[in-house]
Amino acid sequence: MNTLTILWIALPLFVGFSGYLLPHLTRTLALSITSISIAYGLSRIVDPNTLTLELLDNFGVTLVVDSLSGFFILTNALVTTAVVLYCWQQGKSKFFYTQTIILHGSVNAVFICADLMSLYVALEVIGIAAFLLIAYPRTDRSIWVGLRYLFISNTAMLFYLMGAVLVYQTNQSFSFNGLENAPTDAIALIVLGLLTKGGIFASGLWLPLTHSESETPVSALLSGVVVKTGVFPLVRFALIAEDIAPILQVFSIGTALLGVSYAILEKDTKRMLASSTISQIGFVLAAPAAAGFYALTHGLAKASLFLIAGNLPSRDFQTLKRSPLPRGIWLAIVIASLSISGLPLLAGFEAKALTTQNLEYWHATVMNLIAVGTAIAFAKFIFLPVEKQTASAASYKKIKSGFWLAIGLLLSGLVLANGQSFELYTVNKVLIALAIVGTGWTTYWLIFRRFTLKLPQGVERFENLIGIMSLMLMLLFGMVVV
Repeated sequence: MNTLTILWIALPLFVGFSGYLLPHLTRTLALSITSISIAYGLSRIVDPNTLTLELLDNFGVTLVVDSLSGFFILTNALVTTAVVLYCWQQGKSKFFYTQTIILHGSVNAVFICADLMSLYVALEVIGIAAFLLIAYPRTDRSIWVGLRYLFISNTAMLFYLMGAVLVYQTNQSFSFNGLENAPTDAIALIVLGLLTKGGIFASGLWLPLTHSESETPVSALLSGVVVKTGVFPLVRFALIAEDIAPILQVFSIGTALLGVSYAILEKDTKRMLASSTISQIGFVLAAPAAAGFYALTHGLAKASLFLIAGNLPSRDFQTLKRSPLPRGIWLAIVIASLSISGLPLLAGFEAKALTTQNLEYWHATVMNLIAVGTAIAFAKFIFLPVEKQTASAASYKKIKSGFWLAIGLLLSGLVLANGQSFELYTVNKVLIALAIVGTGWTTYWLIFRRFTLKLPQGVERFENLIGIMSLMLMLLFGMVVV
C-alpha cells in the first residue's frame, strides 16, 4: 500500500507535465487520473487503518492517509472529474488540461501531508496552478484577478513559512505534532496563512471576486476543492493540538456568519455562491470529526451550482426572476440548493446533522441559526420561475452533453452519499432540519424577496486585503496568548 500511495501522488504531476508531449490525449489522461483518485479515495474511506509514511528522514517528510484524507481526496476527484467532463466539448487547450491535472495532484498532496514543509510546497504549487487557470482566458480582467489571487496567496504563505521555521527551531522537526509545544507566534503565523488560503472569516474577503470572475469550470474547482486545501490542515491541527481547537471554534462561527450575511444580500449568482462558500467553510471547521463528510457534500453541491450558474441566461437574480428556466436546469439547481440547505434525503442533511451532533449545545444552536440564513440565501435559486411547458430544443441548444454528464455525476454523489449514516434520521433531527428550511423560506418570502440593501464591497479592494491580514494576525496573537 505504501508503494501504491507514492505512485498515486506522483502520477498526476508526471502525467501533467507529460501532457505537453501528448496534446491529443490530455483530456483522456485527466479523466484517467481523476478516476484513479476516486478509487483511492473510496478505498481510504472504507479502510479503518491509518497509513503513515516517513520519507527523506533528514528532511522529515511525513505522509498520513486516513478516512479524513479519503473524504477530501474523493471530493477533489469527483469535482475535477466533473470539470473535465464539462469542458470535454468546449475546445480547451492542452494547457488547460495539464494545469488541471497538476492542480489535482497538488491538492491531493495537501490532503496527505503531515509536516509543515511538504504542506508549504504543495500549497505553493496549488497557488501557481490556480493562478494559471484563473488567467487562462488571457483577458486583462482575468490576468488582474489571477495576479491579485497570486499576490495574496504568496503573502499568506510567507507568514506561514515564518511560522513553520519557528516550529522547526523549537522541535528540530517540521512535523504537525510539533505544534503542541510550538511558540505562540508560530501558531499565529501558520494559522493566518491557512485562514487566508482557506477563505476563512475576514481573511477570505478576496474570495468572492476571485471565484465569481473566473471561468465557470475554474470557479467550480476553486470553490469545490481549492479553498479546502487551507481548511484541511487546520482540521488536522485541531485533532492534534488541543489549544488550536478553541480558536477554530470561534472562527467557525465568525466565518459562517460573515459568509451567509453576504450571500443573503447578494444579487449576483456567482458572487452569492462564492460568499456561500465562505459560510460553508465555517461549517467544515466547526466539527473536525465531521469535516471530511461535510467537505464532500459541500464540494459536490457547490461545484454543480457554479457549473449551472455559468449556463443561466444572466447572473442577476432580478433578471432571472423574469426568465423562466428549463425544467431540467431548474431541477438540478433545486437538488443542489436543497442539499446545501440541509433538507432530509440529501447528503447535506446528514452532513449538517453529523456536524451539530459533534458540537456543544450552544455551538450547535448558533450554527443552526446560521443554517436558517443558508436556507434564505438558496431560496433565491429554489424559487426561480420554471417553464410551464416542456422545454424546447432551443432552450438547451447552447448546453452540451458534457454539462449533463458533469451535473449528473455531482448530483448522483449527493444522493448516494445520503446513505452514509441512516442513524442520523431521528425524528428530532429531521424536524429541526425541516424547521430550519421552512423558517428560511418563509423569511425569504416575507422579507428578503424584495430586499435591496447591499453590503459594502470596499473591504474587498486589493489595497485593503493586506491590511485585513495584518489585523487578523493581531487578533490571532491575542487569541493564542489568552
